[in-house]
Amino acid sequence: MPQVRIQGVKKIFTYGLAQPVAALRGVDFTVERGESVAVMGPSGAGKSTLLQILGTLDRPSEGSVFYNDLDTRSLSPAELAAFRNAKIGFVFQFHHLLPEFSALENVMMPVLIGGKPFGEAKRIASEMLELVGLGPRLDHRPGELSGGEQQRVAVARAAVLHPEIILADEPTGNLDLATGDKVFELLTDLNREKNITLMVVTHSEPLASRMGRALRMADGRLVGEGLKESRQE
Repeated sequence: MPQVRIQGVKKIFTYGLAQPVAALRGVDFTVERGESVAVMGPSGAGKSTLLQILGTLDRPSEGSVFYNDLDTRSLSPAELAAFRNAKIGFVFQFHHLLPEFSALENVMMPVLIGGKPFGEAKRIASEMLELVGLGPRLDHRPGELSGGEQQRVAVARAAVLHPEIILADEPTGNLDLATGDKVFELLTDLNREKNITLMVVTHSEPLASRMGRALRMADGRLVGEGLKESRQE
């Protein structure tokens, strides 16, 4: 059974628009547990919309998103929020950290939302920040961190509950090449070492070439994909 199955997904935006805009025009694919998948295509191809729907942050106009045969349409908003917090980690181009909280407090948030006591949440978040190389920076607020450090906090926050899948939308797009490469390595290390499925929207062919598979999109459709020989074992 695939870990993720996208079936006939369409997304049409109508609110406030003179003409409806079809962002996704019928997308089908599956993802196996532990895969690393790049999602590529020109601007406006529907990549970010697909990731939002895959992450249950938005609902499709038509079609279904299945996780291990669970149709996410069957979940209430509260159930969906709990599922998302426990099963899915997100990393975006802009880190979306809470500026008034420290790195440690930002990473603690999903753990506290998940119902863990404060002390345990602090321990778990500290360990994750140590893992991404930010042990000495636990008490620093985002404004006191470099761009690369902020994105590493975002990766730690995404991975702190050991989700089944991490969805990353241009996670290195706002960073210089060297810093972006380090952040990308963090994500691929989590994929390999923790068996966390990884899907990354990227414009970078070099980064995509380091993933197991690339889905290519254009005009709201999946137009091709490739699987590296080394991952076909």
